[in-house]
Amino acid sequence: MCELTGLTACKTHSRRIFLQGIEKTKIVMDDPWMECMDHCIAVTKEAGKMIREALQKDISIMQKSSPVDLVTETDQKVETLIISSIKKKYPDHSFIGEESVAAGAPSILTDNPTWIIDPIDGTTNFVHRFPFVSVSVGFTVNKEIEFGVVYSCIEEKMYTARKGKGAFCNGLPIKVSGQEDITKSLVLTEMGFKSDAQNFRTMMTNMESILSIPVHGIRAPGSAAVNMCLVACGAADAYYHIGIHCWDMAGGAAIIREAGGVIMDITGGPFDLMSRRLITASSKAIAEHISQKIQLFPCGRDDTEN
Repeated sequence: MCELTGLTACKTHSRRIFLQGIEKTKIVMDDPWMECMDHCIAVTKEAGKMIREALQKDISIMQKSSPVDLVTETDQKVETLIISSIKKKYPDHSFIGEESVAAGAPSILTDNPTWIIDPIDGTTNFVHRFPFVSVSVGFTVNKEIEFGVVYSCIEEKMYTARKGKGAFCNGLPIKVSGQEDITKSLVLTEMGFKSDAQNFRTMMTNMESILSIPVHGIRAPGSAAVNMCLVACGAADAYYHIGIHCWDMAGGAAIIREAGGVIMDITGGPFDLMSRRLITASSKAIAEHISQKIQLFPCGRDDTEN
């Protein structure tokens, strides 16, 4: 009797494993990029651990294009970790990484599956140990963003979004505030050194224009990806920026959209990942109001030399 019971249990267990295998295969067939996202989350956690460990040591700082455009050894090590891990598993995929581009690699988006990586979004924050530091990865196919992962690694908040599947923070669903009245909104932006005096004046004038609407306030946490996630989870109602890059925006763009938010160009037109400018908001009304207040200044594109 015991032997029969044991045999029945064994068959039931085997059947359950078989059915789970079928279900897993079906999920992969229905969503071929989900496995890529799972791998991305795993390697992003490793990268976050590397960053937290680096914060316990002396930070070696180097300068790129200006005295405030910084890079550290950790930026480079984290990008190497992420790209080498993904290349090993997906050797035919393409990559656009902040530090790779800084070293001379092209920044051209093609139809090929492409990983767009910012190893440390908020390097200045990292240097000063200011707690908004993130690893940001966006994944595109046919130039469309399929998923995004942003790990605010000091806070240990993992933001994820898969196209059509919703947005999450540490596994819990998130959504935008839904605020439509800009006078009741908290707006995020970033401000920093501009070598062109006119561009600097325009940046400051834009902030004055937004504050004078009026809004509840403006904040500048220092990480574009974290800013987008703060809008996605309802902690802020809008974020705008001119002069950032595709690796700053790709991960957060997926999260904003899946959280029910709006993302558009500064002009109010469609969002262009390579344009180096964006508005994200909890509603179309707020995004459009900001676009009407913002003056443009030249910032070039990521897919050209200008």
